[in-house]
Amino acid sequence: MPDPDERELRITDPRALRALAHPARQRVITELFSGEVLTATQAGRLCGLSASAMSYHLRALERWGIVEREPSADARERPWRATADSITITPEAHRGAGGATSRTSIRQWFGDLDADLERMASAVGEGETHGMTSRGRLWMTDAEERELQARLGEVVSSYRGRTSRDHPEGARPWNVYALILPGEAHGS
Repeated sequence: MPDPDERELRITDPRALRALAHPARQRVITELFSGEVLTATQAGRLCGLSASAMSYHLRALERWGIVEREPSADARERPWRATADSITITPEAHRGAGGATSRTSIRQWFGDLDADLERMASAVGEGETHGMTSRGRLWMTDAEERELQARLGEVVSSYRGRTSRDHPEGARPWNVYALILPGEAHGS
């Protein structure tokens, strides 16, 4: 059962969509929206950037309400956190941004997918027995597609809140992608 207190950040403004377009911002969003709290120095290390460059990116995300500063007693160490438990970019934001910006954003959003698939292929070759790839086609009404989105969201939400510091013994990180894409209808 999903957490009824879970907060979803819905990106509807096309300008906010453009703010997400940088690979370093995508990387830090992945970490922060998984429940991590990071300083600009820690986030910069993850992204291969200096603390000042990462601080610039974090402030840009802050302007759009995507991240916020975590209260801290130490003024030198300013940790950052996500403003919600999950983030969704709406079709309205994509439409408003225009086709080229929308395509760039989507490619950035799933920029780690190639590396994750390569990691999975290598792991399977080494005997890994966990992970999954799946592809299929479903014929659904628009209402059924929305219901499928909600049900998948509920399953994923039931595992949210676990971080690198707070998780069950034996847990390891898994990158979860959910894509429900319009198919090309042949002979419908």
